[in-house]
This record gives sequence, structure tokens and C-alpha cells, in this order.
Amino acid sequence: MIDTEKNALRKKIKALKAKISFEEKKSRSKNILLKLEQNQIFINADTVMLYWSMTDEVFTHDFVIKWAYKKKIILPSVAGDELILKKFTGTKNLIAGDRYGILEPDGETFNNKNNIDLIVVPGVAFDKHNNRMGRGKAYYDKLLKTSKAKKIGICFNFQLLEKIPHDKYDIRMDLVIS
Repeated sequence: MIDTEKNALRKKIKALKAKISFEEKKSRSKNILLKLEQNQIFINADTVMLYWSMTDEVFTHDFVIKWAYKKKIILPSVAGDELILKKFTGTKNLIAGDRYGILEPDGETFNNKNNIDLIVVPGVAFDKHNNRMGRGKAYYDKLLKTSKAKKIGICFNFQLLEKIPHDKYDIRMDLVIS
């Protein structure tokens, strides 16, 4: 039942994303990331896990590069059913990931998960109660359930809904910025 609701919502959000050009997504992303970098949680964080965005997500490439010189930036890498964390050391050290072709750092694994102060999380949809719905593979949920870091979800306005379907396995954010 809940999986059916989630899949229907994923299709609806995907259709909404498809109506917006990549350039418009990049433009909207600047405002979202400006709010993020002005947030006290982000300001106080020394080690931040971000993500290298796919074309339908809040565009993070420029943001990752900008902050890599001021904070320790960690990016996820997909390995099987898990996210492996790696330090971002510049765009010249990014390679296409095995699973989805998303660029990820080519380097050693960052094993100090407890040293991460903030995890910035993408999602298909979020709600006003800070619930998050991902793409259905639970990569982030597995990571987030064992992390002490603050969790901030970022999304476009149309991805922030009044209420989304969620269950006990879905990890709630501390804050959602749209």
C-alpha cells in the first residue's frame, strides 16, 4: 500500500521536474543553496556531506566546489547497495560511478562517519514534518540511521508537500530547505 503511494508520488514529481529546463533548475538551486549557506547549522559545520547532483536534482556542483576550500566536503559513492563516503578533492579527481554514472570522488574511503557535522540530503519529496522520500533504494536511509550528523534536505518548492507517505525506515530530516 505505502509502496504504491510512494511510486505514484515519484511519478508525479518526475513529471513536474520534466517540465522545468535544466537552466531553470540551476537558477532555482542558487536560492536554495543561498538559504543553506546562511543557515546556522551549515555555518557551524566543519565537515559537510553534500552530493554531486543529477540533472533532475537541486544543482550542487558549483556549491561543492565553492565550499571545498572552506570546509571538508564529503561526497557519496555508490558501492552495491551502500553509500561509501569519499573526500572531495577537486573536479579533476571525479570519475563516473559504476552504478548510475554520477560523478564521484576517486580516492580513499572517508571512514570517520562520526566526524561529519552535517549531511545535505537530496530527495524526491519532503513534507512539512521533515519526512523524506527518496528514489526507493534506501541508500541514504541506511547511512542516515547510523549517523549523528544534522540532516538537511534540499528540494525545489514543488517537492515540499503537506504530507508524504513514509514508514519507520524513512529517516526524518532536522530541516528541509526549498
